[in-house]
Amino acid sequence: MYCLIAAEAAMFTIFVVAYLFYAGASGSGPTPHDVLHPPIVFSICLLSSSLTIHRAVKSWQRGAMSAFAAWWLATIALGAAFLVGTALEWRDLIGAKGLTIQTNLFGTTYYALVGLHAVHVTAGLVALTLVSAFAFLGYVRAEHAGRGEVLSIYWHFVDGVWVVVFMVVYVIGR
Repeated sequence: MYCLIAAEAAMFTIFVVAYLFYAGASGSGPTPHDVLHPPIVFSICLLSSSLTIHRAVKSWQRGAMSAFAAWWLATIALGAAFLVGTALEWRDLIGAKGLTIQTNLFGTTYYALVGLHAVHVTAGLVALTLVSAFAFLGYVRAEHAGRGEVLSIYWHFVDGVWVVVFMVVYVIGR
C-alpha cells in the first residue's frame, strides 16, 4: 500500500503543479476567482471520514463487529456525500458558469485535478462497500482487521490529498 501511495502521490504532485502553472495562464475567462467557491461542508464530510474509518478499524480489531459496521457505513456515507458535493459543484460550474474542460486551461487543469481526486474517492468507496458486503454476509472477522487497516491507510491518503487539492484550488489558486 505504501508503494501505491508513493506512486499516487507523485501523480498528484504533477497534477497540482500543472494546475498552479496553468490556472492563471488563461487569457479568457472564467477564472478561478470568478467561479470557484470552497466546498466547506463537503470537505468536512470527507475529512470526518478519516475519523470514522479509524474508529471502524479499532472496533474491528476489538471484535466489536456491530460498532465496526456502524463506523464503516458512516465512512461510506461521508465519502458518498463528498462525491455528491463534487457532482453538484460541477453541475453549477458547467451549467450556470460555463466552465468546461474545453473552456480554457484553468477548466482543463481544474477538472483533471479534482476529477483525479474524485476517481480515487470512488475507488475507495467501492473497496469500502465490498468490505461492507462481506461483513453483512458474515465473512469479516476480527482476525481480518489488518486488511481493514491497509484500506484505511489508502482512505487517509485520499483525505490528505484533498487537503492539498483544497488548499491549491480553493485558497492559493483563487
